[in-house]
Amino acid sequence: MSTQHARKLSVVNKGGKEGAAEGIRLASIGLEAELGLVVDGRPERPEHVFGTPRAFIRGEPMHRVGTSYHLPTGAAVYFDTGVIEVATPLIEIARGCGARAARSLWESVAFVRSELDAWEAAGARHTRLTGFSAHYNTSFRLPGGRVPQGTVAELALLLAYILPVPVMLLAANRRSTGVGVRPRADRVEVTVDFTPDPALMVATASVVTGIVRAVMGWPSFAITELASAGIPVLAGYVPQRHTSRHGWLARFNSYPRNPFATGVDALAWRTRAGDVVSLRQLGRRITQRFWPAIRAISDPFALRLIAAIMRGRAPSPLELPERPLAYDDVGRLCTWGELYTERALGRSRYERVLRLAISGRPLVLGGEKYLPVGMRGWSQVVFRRERDASRHILSIDFLLQHLRAWSGAGARRARRRKPAPRWRRSASQRRKVP
Repeated sequence: MSTQHARKLSVVNKGGKEGAAEGIRLASIGLEAELGLVVDGRPERPEHVFGTPRAFIRGEPMHRVGTSYHLPTGAAVYFDTGVIEVATPLIEIARGCGARAARSLWESVAFVRSELDAWEAAGARHTRLTGFSAHYNTSFRLPGGRVPQGTVAELALLLAYILPVPVMLLAANRRSTGVGVRPRADRVEVTVDFTPDPALMVATASVVTGIVRAVMGWPSFAITELASAGIPVLAGYVPQRHTSRHGWLARFNSYPRNPFATGVDALAWRTRAGDVVSLRQLGRRITQRFWPAIRAISDPFALRLIAAIMRGRAPSPLELPERPLAYDDVGRLCTWGELYTERALGRSRYERVLRLAISGRPLVLGGEKYLPVGMRGWSQVVFRRERDASRHILSIDFLLQHLRAWSGAGARRARRRKPAPRWRRSASQRRKVP
């Protein structure tokens, strides 16, 4: 192995202690879905029914940590206080990242659904997955590695005054109770009810990512910045402390009236500036203020949907009289379909690295073969060197430099460029070949 490669590898010593985890260089997003489990018509805690996801996932899924396992899609599945949670791999922020993250999540939900189908067929049981919540994560990192001018906790509080209304219009339903904004160690997490509509999930991810990224670049995260930036705030609205973790919650009783049960076009709200507006008008004003940032990371389809809902040309899910039945059978009554094919929207680079690692494809570096055997968090892959079975840890940022060789893309392109044998060429092709 070359000296350059050796420097990049963090080797596990004989005591089994691994090198310190490395942060990621590229700003990224990730989605999570919490799904309830119903077995034979009764809600059940998945940990009581299965113990671990390995009880219904066939094959040998790559272990992550605890009872968490990686799926072939690159996502992870685990049980969390009574729900099945699916979390996507990191998706670097670029145009279309919201669609890439939602596609990864829905593909992973489909995989879990297919494994449950096989489990129930073998045991004559019937299972349903019910939509509980969705989490939209954005890394606390600015372009070019710049440091935001404040803490992630300050940012979360500021966003609790900006995000809830647009998110309600895109992702909530009449039975929703709140929108949360939680600061985590290296990211901001926005929580809302799971939406069984993949297109709305893409739109929500795009709006959340665009707004969080824009506000992250403000010179200050003080609440006074709202007035300076011209962001309308409803009179009487005060975010509450989050009920389960650190953070803030725009709960139904944080407002003078319940926004989830008030018509989206009813002129029932007064802003702190004295304007009388509807919920839709307020959401439109906020998205317009951040439209350049939303447009920079969104695909055209999501942009059209966001604009249509905010302008009233398409219905918000809050306008439906009841919560759709699709919430009660996720993976069957609601699926991804062909909303964004790989040809129309390629995989993100981080996603491709994670999928290769989980597939077990060997990586050749400096003439040495390394076999991926595990993950450390989301940012590092654990390899076993074939020659001596030693363990090595590579960051996904380092692996990006070797993505083409690891995936075999370079070799495939070379094979495609290789001229066909003379006997297989057409007459016109034969004339062009010396």
